[in-house]
Amino acid sequence: MLQPGAHAGHWDNDEFQMAAARGDDLDPDRKPLGSRSVALITTVLVLGVLIGACAGALTLLLYTIEHIALGFVETPELPGPFLTHPVRRALSLIIGASCAALLWWLLRTKTQAVPSVRQAVRGTLMPVWQTVAHVLLQIFIVGCGLSVGREVAPRELGAMLAQRLCRWTGLHRADLQTVVAIAAAAGLAGVYNAPLAGGFFAVEILLVNVSAVTVGLSFACAALAAWVATLIKGTHTFYVIGQVDAIFTPDLMGFALIAGLVVGVCGAWFRRGAQWAESHKASGAAILWQLPLAGCITAAIAIWIPQVMGNGRATAQMGFAGRPELAFIPLLLLSFAAKAVVTLMTIRAGASGGVLTPGIALGASMGCALGIVWLQLFGTNSIGVYALIGACALLSASQNAPLMAMTLVMELTEAPSNLYVPVALACAVATVTGTLVAGRHAGNRNGLPSFETSNV
Repeated sequence: MLQPGAHAGHWDNDEFQMAAARGDDLDPDRKPLGSRSVALITTVLVLGVLIGACAGALTLLLYTIEHIALGFVETPELPGPFLTHPVRRALSLIIGASCAALLWWLLRTKTQAVPSVRQAVRGTLMPVWQTVAHVLLQIFIVGCGLSVGREVAPRELGAMLAQRLCRWTGLHRADLQTVVAIAAAAGLAGVYNAPLAGGFFAVEILLVNVSAVTVGLSFACAALAAWVATLIKGTHTFYVIGQVDAIFTPDLMGFALIAGLVVGVCGAWFRRGAQWAESHKASGAAILWQLPLAGCITAAIAIWIPQVMGNGRATAQMGFAGRPELAFIPLLLLSFAAKAVVTLMTIRAGASGGVLTPGIALGASMGCALGIVWLQLFGTNSIGVYALIGACALLSASQNAPLMAMTLVMELTEAPSNLYVPVALACAVATVTGTLVAGRHAGNRNGLPSFETSNV
């Protein structure tokens, strides 16, 4: 059973451990900038610009690191270091993991700890330079090829900026948690040009008080951050799914139902594995040898499976652009297993980072594999649509946030809006399936028929 105060809904590895809520550090004597409403709106709009600029800069930094370490810059046409020599791939992983291990050890043992995003929303103050260093280290390891997502970094930066800006604008104490949550979600929107996903991330996952005002401010900040970020890093389709048929035929709805069931189980197990990896993360001096070891193991795997490197874009793109041939399934399943193992190993070894884009990679691989089989029997659609449905479904189950999951993948692929119909069905089935699987596991662990329920 869940302990008092435990959070049973969404999970991402920057939010797994939560400190007890405490009072914030705003000066009670500071007057707001104008009225309370003016201070709130001004703070949110300024944060949208600042976070968008930071998200764009972090993206350019990632590309720079990739160019220096691996000799390439990820694009839809070349999403991974496939043309990079295996020795250079290995050196990038090993050196990057070793440098990050040392710096994280110093950061975590010699300075003030950096709280999670959820802890920041609950009132824990994020230190400035430690947060910035923590953010840059996450971008660094992704650029060097370690298998974690980069989406946690802009969320942490957004939360820290929100706490500081709220001091300057004299924001009312009651609005502080809301603004920090909105700012963190805007970081996700900015780095991936996904304003809908950013808004839903705040609404489904972070916001304590959901109202028409908070929802409106969430989407406004996310949209502004996404727009400003594109002025810096440009705009392009993150995943290319090719020419797709936007007509949702009965057989596609049937596939969405089946995929939701199968991928929902995979998502629940990935969620459980990620929770285990985070709760057993290397601490103290252990990170000094465990993270470099994880880099060495990843380097060995990347000799034959280079798509395991990075935030999952290469693995996902392989699924979205897969060949509708039965002979392609073993490669998809091998990539699925390798990406899952390497991602969990990297987190367990002490790295910080996200699991959103690795989850999309796993879902696209499994969806493509299931779609190839489905095509042999009933299918009339392109393989990219099956991978799309799989990616949305697995992310929904692993994050317990179906609205955020399906809008994020739909925005990253620029898929036709008609496909929301089968995607929504798959996400609904996957979320329920994942919840039931997680509940059965909780019941078995405690000897009781317990079910986890969502708090979002």
